[in-house]
Amino acid sequence: MATVLVVGASGLVGTAAANSFIAAGWDVIAASRRFPELIQGTFTHVSLDLQDQGACQRFASSRSDLTHVVYTAVFELPGLIAGWSDPVQIKTNDQMLRNLIEPLVTHNNIQHITLLQGTKAYGGAVQPMRVPARESQARIEHPNFYWLQEDYLRDKSVSAQFTLTILRPQLIVGPNHGVVMNLPPVIGAYAALRHEAGELFSFPGGADWVWEAVDARLVGDACLWAATNKVSHGETYNLTNGEVFLWRDMWPEIAKALGVEIGPDEPTDIAKYMEEKEEVWAELVQKYGLEPTTLKEIVGESHHYANLCFGYGSTVSPPPTYVSTVKIKQAGFTETYDSELSFCHWLGDLQDRKIIPTF
Repeated sequence: MATVLVVGASGLVGTAAANSFIAAGWDVIAASRRFPELIQGTFTHVSLDLQDQGACQRFASSRSDLTHVVYTAVFELPGLIAGWSDPVQIKTNDQMLRNLIEPLVTHNNIQHITLLQGTKAYGGAVQPMRVPARESQARIEHPNFYWLQEDYLRDKSVSAQFTLTILRPQLIVGPNHGVVMNLPPVIGAYAALRHEAGELFSFPGGADWVWEAVDARLVGDACLWAATNKVSHGETYNLTNGEVFLWRDMWPEIAKALGVEIGPDEPTDIAKYMEEKEEVWAELVQKYGLEPTTLKEIVGESHHYANLCFGYGSTVSPPPTYVSTVKIKQAGFTETYDSELSFCHWLGDLQDRKIIPTF
């Protein structure tokens, strides 16, 4: 039986990928520093710091059964956005991958690796993206770790004789809280804090910005598809739910799912707002019998991501960031999700798990 190593298993994509492989009957080794509490089914957890080269060597040499890898780990600096072009962050992410893969291919018969990137690959941070962004378009050279990791793996795949698939999801939505880029915990906490203060659930962003998103379950299933379908080998694929949306159009349904009432727009620096509400959140935890987590443990670095996604501070709509998913659909992976229902589903999941209140 094939055995997959899911790296970064406590994160959004790692959790989803592990769940997809487990459901398909694979043996799953989940590697992460924190125990991945949201993986369902039978798996083996390995606590692993990818910045520790010795630890990676010891782990890789202790196994000989690993055949597939889904690499979802990422190192982000505090504040999130500025770190995307920071030399330290770029170098760290490159080295983390090398620390693991070098000994892994020496001691195991690795057949396939799935690498996660994102739509930052299309250079939206330094210039407007082409519409739509397609996988076949030329690289936009700008500071990021994607190219270092990709070039390393493509070169390594030749000598170590494994195949590679790269996935580029856009705005992933899922159950994990305390991670670097997941909006439902931020939205849910913001709604709860506004409700507790007797305030309406006002949209905190700026000018309209049409978005695409992708449900974490879809990304997990795409990782499984890539591992089991030769058509994907050597290829790069964009991933979305298959539609676009505006936050203001989605806001009433999100409010309904959370049991709060919407109000007129109220531009708010979500990152600053969250950082000033720790004491209030502690009171909410007690009042509603929530899991004993701090607000920082709820939002991770995702409150900075919320400011970006909501267009906070913008008076003119930012350049569109549409990606085409024609390529992966024509290759045979046709799964889709309703983005509005996806957000509402994961907000309900957070309520069910007592991470955010139910009103």
